[in-house]
Amino acid sequence: MERDAFPVVSPAPVVRRDPAIDLVRFTCLLLVVAAHCMMVSPALLKGGTVTTDNVLMDQGWFTPVAWGLMIVPLFFVLGGVTGLESWRRLRARGGTGFAFAQLRLLRLVRPAMALLAVMWGGLWLALLLGVHPQVIQLMAAGAAMPLWFLAAYLAAQLSVPLMARLHEHAPLLTFAALVAAIITIDSLRGALPVLAFTNLIFVWCAVQQLGFFMADGFFERRSRTWLVGAIVSSNLVLGLVTGVAVYPGNMVVNINPPNLCLLLLGISQAATLQLLHGGITWLAGVGWVQKIIAVAGRRSMTVYLWHLPLLVGMSGLLLLTDVPKPLAGTAEWWWARIPVFFAVVALLVPVVWLFGRLENRPTAASHARGPSRTEVVTAAVVVLIPVADAAFNGLTLALLGGGAACFALSVLLLGRVPTPVLPPAFAVKFPAQRSSHGPTLPEPGFSANLEP
Repeated sequence: MERDAFPVVSPAPVVRRDPAIDLVRFTCLLLVVAAHCMMVSPALLKGGTVTTDNVLMDQGWFTPVAWGLMIVPLFFVLGGVTGLESWRRLRARGGTGFAFAQLRLLRLVRPAMALLAVMWGGLWLALLLGVHPQVIQLMAAGAAMPLWFLAAYLAAQLSVPLMARLHEHAPLLTFAALVAAIITIDSLRGALPVLAFTNLIFVWCAVQQLGFFMADGFFERRSRTWLVGAIVSSNLVLGLVTGVAVYPGNMVVNINPPNLCLLLLGISQAATLQLLHGGITWLAGVGWVQKIIAVAGRRSMTVYLWHLPLLVGMSGLLLLTDVPKPLAGTAEWWWARIPVFFAVVALLVPVVWLFGRLENRPTAASHARGPSRTEVVTAAVVVLIPVADAAFNGLTLALLGGGAACFALSVLLLGRVPTPVLPPAFAVKFPAQRSSHGPTLPEPGFSANLEP
């Protein structure tokens, strides 16, 4: 099969980043790290086994708090904004949906490949040194939580070219169709529980469409009264469906597999983001805030993937020391979350320095040619197979190794970055034109990755 999936593209205009989106994304990431620090509480039992409790889920006050702080939908809204803008810029330069998929896959898969490989090697070493297999399994399971998000986010991002086309032709109809699919699947999940997992696609694509509306200025053109009405209405409906026990009231329970509640939260959060956009933009313009976001914001995927394994590993090692270990849920335990959070941040610094560069945009040699469409599709399937296995059956040490191998294979399939391929007739007739075009990858001032 000829490698003609990526045509010649022309330079794209430089697009200014929205600092408000960068700041919100960074703030959400800090909230995720802080929340996980308040969840993990391992305890060493006699015989060398370890158990862990999710402390937050055992707190009665957490249910209403989770309603307000469940920011996963906001990640997908932001992904919709940046994904649509990136796709439109790439398309304007002549890029195809397969080129977009290649760039997205490389950006997400390369950091995850490093995590899985390091965890697999480290846990095998610990097993050989005599660490209890139950402890090994517990630490392996700690990597599964970031991976489910990676799978859902990747599936939504790969759908951007298709969903963008539908959005441009019939935005409201496309959104309504997604909502109808979500409600239908939620209605059938009692009879066919496995069907509920298809909402991993419909729910997050619908929330992503909210980002499309935001990118097109739909929310910006609405009045403050309309935005407040959208926030109030979505939360009233959410209260109604949870109040009559159609859905659980705990939003963490609703997240996997996702249901209509997450879309309602997404509507509320998108409207809130637009309502506060002016103030957020001002704050993002403060000098020291800009510096922090410039350094940490472009390494968000590395921070997200590594923070929980580092937290679990650190907590496990502390069990072997004489460091005071307050009982989970006590006042002392809650106060200890502060140094735990800063310890995780400190551990992330060298990890981000070592592996953060894997998030950089790919580069190509001038003679490199892009992968074929078959290779792009194969790479996507190779990535999703181990992730789906982990979602349904849990992450094991063997699956860590298999996942690392699958991710490495995907990177090998995608690693040949697209460059212009001119037809033979054109090359013969206009030989001087061959070197006048740049590669199809973004120019240094342009990104077709998670951040625009």
